[in-house]
Amino acid sequence: MNRFYLIIKIYALFFFIILSSVGTLNAQESNNNFWNSVRFGGGIGLSFGDGFFSGTLAPSAIYEFNNQVALGFGLNGTYNKQKDFYKSTILGGSLIGLFSPINEIQLSAEFEELHVNRKYDSYLNLENDTYWSPALFIGAGYRNGNVTIGIRYDLLYDKNKSIYADAWAPFVRFYF
Repeated sequence: MNRFYLIIKIYALFFFIILSSVGTLNAQESNNNFWNSVRFGGGIGLSFGDGFFSGTLAPSAIYEFNNQVALGFGLNGTYNKQKDFYKSTILGGSLIGLFSPINEIQLSAEFEELHVNRKYDSYLNLENDTYWSPALFIGAGYRNGNVTIGIRYDLLYDKNKSIYADAWAPFVRFYF
């Protein structure tokens, strides 16, 4: 449980630093409607091979405070199946902060919490898994318009519990 509180404190500190660096935000500005600053995006993933299938839907939304700072959240739903081995369902969400010191560079921090439910085929004599898998990503990318391409690193990576194969992961991020 101490690890969970440490994660929350790190994430809160990151957001405090970002919000402090924004300067003056005028939420009362008459020509700026809340919904004009909201951007939607997300990801769709499909993977299949010999007896394997994986599908992911991960919608997200961010609020752009200005051209440099945005905060948002996302949802994640993934289904995996390896024939004659296991099935897993992964559901969860994330909070994300984006900061662009210059227009072409985007820095990010994202806290993700996923609930993993993995069921092995009965003849394997393996115990089914049900657990929460946290991830705290820091990343950097090149931004061009609505698209950012980059790499991120999971500070909480655990090779035995993470749903990701490695702590380092490339990403392509779209927001419209």
